Amino acid sequence: MKSKAIKIAVLVLVLLLSCVGGYSWYDRGRPAPVPMKQELHEGVIYQRIVRLLPRPMIAHQVSVDTKSSGISFLVTPPDSSNDKPLKARTTSQFLDEFNLQLAVNGDGFFPWWSHSAADYYPHVGDLITPLGFTASNGNIYWNGENPGDIGIEPTLYISRRNALSFNNRPDKVYSAISGDRMLVEKGEVVPDLDDEELDPRTALGINRNGRYLYILVVDGRQPLYSQGSTFQELAMLLQQQGAYFAMGLDGGGSSTLVIESPAGSAQVMNSPIDSYIPGRERPVGNHLGIYINR
Repeated sequence: MKSKAIKIAVLVLVLLLSCVGGYSWYDRGRPAPVPMKQELHEGVIYQRIVRLLPRPMIAHQVSVDTKSSGISFLVTPPDSSNDKPLKARTTSQFLDEFNLQLAVNGDGFFPWWSHSAADYYPHVGDLITPLGFTASNGNIYWNGENPGDIGIEPTLYISRRNALSFNNRPDKVYSAISGDRMLVEKGEVVPDLDDEELDPRTALGINRNGRYLYILVVDGRQPLYSQGSTFQELAMLLQQQGAYFAMGLDGGGSSTLVIESPAGSAQVMNSPIDSYIPGRERPVGNHLGIYINR
C-alpha cells in the first residue's frame, strides 16, 4: 500500500509540474496581467488596462502630448513608386530601421493571407499595398481609391507641426495614415459597431482640441490571458480615455505596440499573436512611429 501511495504522489507531482511548466511556456514573454501606469518620456504616458469581466482582456494605451518638446511623427515611407509601394516589416523592424522611440502597426494591406505558420503572405520584404490614403513627410504615395466593405477608409492627418485631424484633408498634406472604420465621433461611440466578435485590436484617437494622441492596442486570441475586444468595447475604451475622435487600424495578428528599450533596441509592449503563436510579430504594411527628443 505504501509503495502504491508513493507512486500516486509522484504521478500527481509530475502532473502538477507539467501543468506549471506548460503554463510557463505558454505565458513566456508576455506582459504581466497587472494594471500599471508609467511615463515613458516627457509627455508620453503608457497605461496597461486589465479587466477580468465579462472575460479576460488586457489593453495597452499610450497618450502623447503633441506639444511636448521633441515630439515628431513618421508614417512608413514608401519603398517604391509602383502599385505596391511598401515592403512588409514587423513593427519592431520599423522602429529599429528608422531609430524611433515608439511605433504601432498601421492600416490594413493587400495581398494578405495566413493559412498556417508556414503558408502566409507577406514575409518580411514582400511588396504590399496599403488599403487607405497614405502620406509620409509630404509624399502622398497611395490614394486609397479602393473602398472596402465599409466604404472609404477614415484618415488621420498629421501636419509638419503635429496638428492632428480626422477626415478633414488639408490643402497641403504632410503625413496621413488610414484605418478601417470610425469608432468615436464628437465624443460619442459610433452607432451600430459590432459587439460580438472578439479580436486583437489597434486604434488611434485624439482629444477634442487635437493636442493629445491616444494609441490603443488590445491583446486577444489568448485564452486565460486576453480574449480581445469587440469594436464597440474598443470604442468605449477610447471614449473613456478621452478620445473625441477615434478610428480602428489593422487588428488581429497585426496588432503590435513597440518602444525603444533603455538599451536602444525594440521592446514589444503587448502580446502580439500571429498564426495563433503568442509573441510572434506579423510583417505588416505601414506603421505610425514617434520620435522623442530629436
